[in-house]
Amino acid sequence: MNSKLSQTPQKNIIAFGKKILFIALLTFTISSTTNAQRYCVIDSKYILENLPEYKQAQSKLDEISSQWQKEIDAKLQDVDRMYKAYQSEQVMLSDDMKKKREDEIIKKEKEAKDLQKKKFGFEGELFKKRQELVKPVQDKVYNAVQKMAASKAYDVIFDKSADLSIFYADNKIDKSDEVLKELGISSPTKK
Repeated sequence: MNSKLSQTPQKNIIAFGKKILFIALLTFTISSTTNAQRYCVIDSKYILENLPEYKQAQSKLDEISSQWQKEIDAKLQDVDRMYKAYQSEQVMLSDDMKKKREDEIIKKEKEAKDLQKKKFGFEGELFKKRQELVKPVQDKVYNAVQKMAASKAYDVIFDKSADLSIFYADNKIDKSDEVLKELGISSPTKK
C-alpha cells in the first residue's frame, strides 16, 4: 500500500505539470496568432518595367544621356587632336609656345572634365533629370503599394529587387501583379 501512496503524489505532480505546460502553450499560441504580422513581397523593378510612364522616362533619360555623352566625347576628341598636333610640332616650338599650347590643352581637357562632372557627376544634371522624370513614377508605385497594404491589411512589404536580401520567397506572397492592377496595368505574362 505504501507504494501506491507514493505513486499518487508523483502522478498528481506530473498531471499538474502537463496542465501548466498545456496552458502555457495555449497562451503562447493565442498571443502569437493575435500578434501575427501579415507580410508580402513585391518586385519594384518588375513593376516599374511594366509601367509605360517609367519606360518613357527611362527612354528620355537615355536620349539625354547619349546627347550629353556625344558632346563630352567631341570635346575630348578635340583635346586629343590638340595633343597630337602639339606632339608632332613640339620640336619646332619655342619654350613660350610650348607652354602656351600645353596650357591650352590642359584648359580644354579641364573644360571637358568639368562638363562631364556637371552632366553626370553626383547630383549633376542627369541626377536632377532622373529625379524630375522618374520620381513621380516611383511615388505613384509607392502610393499604390501603400493603398494595397492598407486594403489587404499588410503590416510589412518587402521589395525583393532592393538591397534587402531575400533568400527565398514563395510566389504566393509576391503581390507585384496586384500593385500593377492597382496602377491600372493588366499583368503581363507571369514573371
